Amino acid sequence: MLIGREKEVERLKNALNSEMSEFVAVYGRRRVGKTFLIKETLGKKLAFFHAGLAHRNKAAQLAEFSKSLELFGMKAERRIHNWSDAFFALQKGLSSCRASRKVVFLDELPWMDTRKSDFVSALEHFWNGWCFMRNDIVLVVCGSATSWIVGKIIKNHGGLHNRLTDQIRLSPFTLSECELMARAKGLAYSRQQILEGYMVLGGVPYYWERMDRTKSMDQNIDWLFFGDDAPLADEFDQLYASLFVNPGGHLKIVEALSTKKAGMTREEVLASTKMEDNGALTKILSELAACGFVRMYRSPRKKSRGTVYQLIDNFTLFYYRFLAGGGNGSAGMWLSLASSRERDVWNGLAFERVCLEHLEQIKKSLGISGIRTEAYAWRKRGGEDSDGAQIDLLISRADKAVNICEMKYSQEEYSISEAEHSKMIRRRNAYIEEMKFNGSVFLTMVTPHGVRRNAYWNDVQSEVTLDDLFG
Repeated sequence: MLIGREKEVERLKNALNSEMSEFVAVYGRRRVGKTFLIKETLGKKLAFFHAGLAHRNKAAQLAEFSKSLELFGMKAERRIHNWSDAFFALQKGLSSCRASRKVVFLDELPWMDTRKSDFVSALEHFWNGWCFMRNDIVLVVCGSATSWIVGKIIKNHGGLHNRLTDQIRLSPFTLSECELMARAKGLAYSRQQILEGYMVLGGVPYYWERMDRTKSMDQNIDWLFFGDDAPLADEFDQLYASLFVNPGGHLKIVEALSTKKAGMTREEVLASTKMEDNGALTKILSELAACGFVRMYRSPRKKSRGTVYQLIDNFTLFYYRFLAGGGNGSAGMWLSLASSRERDVWNGLAFERVCLEHLEQIKKSLGISGIRTEAYAWRKRGGEDSDGAQIDLLISRADKAVNICEMKYSQEEYSISEAEHSKMIRRRNAYIEEMKFNGSVFLTMVTPHGVRRNAYWNDVQSEVTLDDLFG
């Protein structure tokens, strides 16, 4: 059953119902449900489907393509020696197809582009020389190697430049969509438990699909990731290897970013990783952002070199905190941490990341969805206990107001202590003074169950709760 994805389904259906040939690229991280979306939406209209083979050479790829042709009644008249032959055979087969709209779905496209295969040039000729001249072809291409899809198809500077009619980036599920999936699978979890699962898994549908309905959330996390027989024991390595052709540089950067919750500037990334300051670094940072692993933001009054790169991928952060360096730990490890100080610290940091992934829901709760905004972290140099200050989420608004968001994880109403209240007021005043801000400054608490009404509650202008994040 297809859950969510209403906008993406509509765009695919628009391509299907168009009166011209359409060329659509669907991309996104591994396990996010790209193939499932396309098959569920267009599967009954497929005139041809083929998926590339992982880590196989040109000959193996072409042999498998020939088999796909046969399955769809398009047997080649002669042996296929290259991709030009392959697409010519597909072209002939489609020419005899009587369907009014001929949907061609090529999955795992990057795997077909083996060394010296001339795959991209053959694809260019297939589209430009044949599909584009007709009005009945819907060519949908897909692949997990986002860097390849973006570089070779979306930002192609050759024959495919500006040839795409649509590009769909498939993002992970929101909390609300994960709740729908949990209900569909019969998972008896409260919103608090779904939040705790999201803090580890993010909104990757495949991870949620693996959940066992007889297990608690913590039991499922334990079973999936910890112990020698964990089903997703190798997921981290496979994730980055599937997305990037040479992931070494990407891994250096995400490991460095995992140590700084507010993120790093380019200069700080260079200092931490010892990488060279060149175009390759720029490309890696852009690819990490395109895949949704990294959030890029720039504090006000900062030049472009002040851009901050912040790691927000839930699973990557979970990996570096609990799995990196020590294998997969022992079975039962996650359960053993349930009431530990280490888990409490993790919950606080992970909840902040979930909030950053649900900025639209926060804005909706605050009634500012229709206002132009910028969201960023802000810091004043100096330690938090001296004259320094750090705000992890500040929403700057076009109506001359800002929301300083204090994101606090709790399993009950959050009670603001005297010490925390003093820090909040100091951070607010530091921002006003440093930025010379003369607009409205709203202290906003983002916490699962709201704020307890005590002596310090009156200084909070607005609240966002867990139900709002599910909105």
